Amino acid sequence: MTVDAKDFKQAMRQCAGAVALVTVGAEHGKRTGLTVTSACSLSDNPPSLIVCVNRNASAHTRIREEGAFAINFLHEDHALLALTFSGQKGVNGDDRFAFGQWTRGETGAPVLTDAVAAFDCVLAQEFETTTHSIFVGEVRGASHTATATPLVYLRSNFHTPQEMREAIALGDLDARHLSWTDFS
Repeated sequence: MTVDAKDFKQAMRQCAGAVALVTVGAEHGKRTGLTVTSACSLSDNPPSLIVCVNRNASAHTRIREEGAFAINFLHEDHALLALTFSGQKGVNGDDRFAFGQWTRGETGAPVLTDAVAAFDCVLAQEFETTTHSIFVGEVRGASHTATATPLVYLRSNFHTPQEMREAIALGDLDARHLSWTDFS
């Protein structure tokens, strides 16, 4: 049984995702990037992430050519930047970097200086599917800020987490009991 693409997309819109910019290109004039919610941690040994990129995206070929990319997780004030890198503002390629504050990572990839978290990666592996490639990046540099509110995408809109609780230690039985009773 095959799931209808429209039904699949509607179901996925119910799943919140962290908004990130995947950026590539060591040289001005050859940089590009895209907005994704498909980036996540893979392992801490070695530190690595994965990101799924449509093979039609301009960044796809550039990631292969450069062998490096950055994943920049956005904060609540970056919604316009996310739209710009998604192509919805009519700005393409290197022109997208006129927005935001950028530096070069160890690999040469563009890194957003005020990202919630930014990871400068070398391309370690690639897996192809019908429409996308899954890029595995080994992290060569990382930065973060604990004060920014992350930007998430849910139900076709940008949001911020509004109700964050204090961290609960997994080893604390009373805290675990409290957290489960709050949900029942």
